[in-house]
Formats: sequence, structure tokens, C-alpha cells
Amino acid sequence: MKLISKLGMKNRTYAEQKALLGFLFVLPWLLGFIFFFIIPLVNSFRYSLSKIEANAAGMKISYIGFENYINALTVNTSFNRTLTESIINMVVNVPLIVIFSLFLAVLLNQKFIGRSIARSIFFLPVILASGVIMTLETSSLVQAVNDQNQGSGGAIHALGAYELAGLMEDAGVSESIVNYLTSAVERIYQIVSQSGVQILIFLAGIQTISPQLYEASKMEGATGYEAFWKITFPMVSPLILVNMIYTIIDSFSRNEMTDLIKETGFTNFDFGLSSAMAWLYFVSIMLILLISSYIVSRKVFYQE
Repeated sequence: MKLISKLGMKNRTYAEQKALLGFLFVLPWLLGFIFFFIIPLVNSFRYSLSKIEANAAGMKISYIGFENYINALTVNTSFNRTLTESIINMVVNVPLIVIFSLFLAVLLNQKFIGRSIARSIFFLPVILASGVIMTLETSSLVQAVNDQNQGSGGAIHALGAYELAGLMEDAGVSESIVNYLTSAVERIYQIVSQSGVQILIFLAGIQTISPQLYEASKMEGATGYEAFWKITFPMVSPLILVNMIYTIIDSFSRNEMTDLIKETGFTNFDFGLSSAMAWLYFVSIMLILLISSYIVSRKVFYQE
């Protein structure tokens, strides 16, 4: 209360209070960006317009204009292909991850024995993919397991996808939908391993929905299916936007494109070309985020 009075919140309108609290919420990030990220960001753009040579006297930076960008787009044989594959994988994976996360969050919100254990199991891949445990991916044991999965396991996935495609085609489903769903079957491990954070966000949002809404819907004779589409889905639609943005950024931060940028800069020591690739990649991500956020935000329901 003292902090609110010091900030003069009592004399402000509700909209002004929300705006001020929102600014205070992003203030730590804003300060961190100004003091720790803005200088490296400017330097990386400077490097992308320069030719960098390292010698005993230090680094020699020579301005060459947009030559590195032209080199990345026209001369380098891997950049365009890798960027296109990264965007295609994002377009396929993001809807699957968001839909799967929402479906699992609805299931995990139900009351059943072992609910806490089930929630921990689906969040476990997030823990395993971070910190020291992530380095175990390079060990011989984990590599052997991955090779085995790509061998016999890959054949099983291919067989399952083939059978699923046959069933859907017999049911009259269009070929484009069949191809999309069969690709989801082949990507099931990747989808599950990248859905932990999104499931927690959806789960937290579902638990904030008032139980009185569901009680009223039952009294009106609504089924569980109708309650989901009329209550749950609209109420968590802001979190769909949040999870979509998070998933897009997460999918772009760990793929072959980032590996190519690192290899160009720290293996081939071509820091100018690496910086140009990074900026082109950054602009691509920003355009995709702006377009997708604009489309989805128009359908989001905000309860006032």
C-alpha cells in the first residue's frame, strides 16, 4: 500500500494504473537491454557491414557495405536452404506444439490419481534439455540410443504414419491435411519435448477460470465439448498468443540455422558474414512474429 501511494496510484484512473504497472513489470528487462544488450547489438550490425581481420595487433575492421549480405544471399550455398528449412519446420511445428500443449493442459487439469506425477513427466524434457544435462547428448550412450531410435524406431514411425494416411484417405480427408497429420506423427518426439513450458502456461490459465462458469454451463445442459469451446478456449485465447510467440522464438533459437551462424563465425572465423547471417535471420523472425501476432491477436478474447 505504501508503494502504491508513493507512486500516486490512488489519483490515477484504472487504465493509467494498468499502464504504470505494466511499465514497472518490463522495467528490469528494459534496463538489462540498455546496459547489456544494446552495445553488442549495435556492434553486430557494424560487423555485418565490415570485413574483420584478426592479427597480432588486434582486429582490423574495414567497412565494405552490404557485401556480406549479398554474399550470404547469393554466394553462400547453405544459408538460403537452411533458412528456408527452418521457416518450414517452424510453420509445421508451432501449431502442433500449441494444440498439443492445450490438449494436455486440459487433461492434466482433471482430477485423477497421480496427476502431479503426470505433470512432472511432461515437464521433464524441459529440465533434461537445459544446463549440464544437455551436454549428455554428445555422449556415446545417448548417441547410441538416438541411432537405435533412428533405425528401428524410424521404421515403426514410418509404418504408423503410412497406416494413418491410409485410414484418413479412405475417410475422404484431403491430401494436404493427411500430409500435415502424418508429418505430426513423425515429429511426435520433437513436439512432446518442446511442449513443457507451454503446458504449464495453459494449465495456469485454465486454473484461473472461475468454476462457476462451468457450473452454470452444466445447469444449462452444456456438454464437456461445448464447455471447452464456449468457456475454456476463449478464456485461454490470450495464452494461445503468448505460447505461439514463445514457441516461434524457441524453435528459431535451436536449429540448423543457429549452428550455421556459429560455424561461420567461430569455426571459419568469418565474423562479418556470420553477423550478416544473424541479422537476416533476426529480420526473418521479426517479420514472422509481426504477421502471426497480428493475425492471432485479432481473434483473442480479453475478459474485462
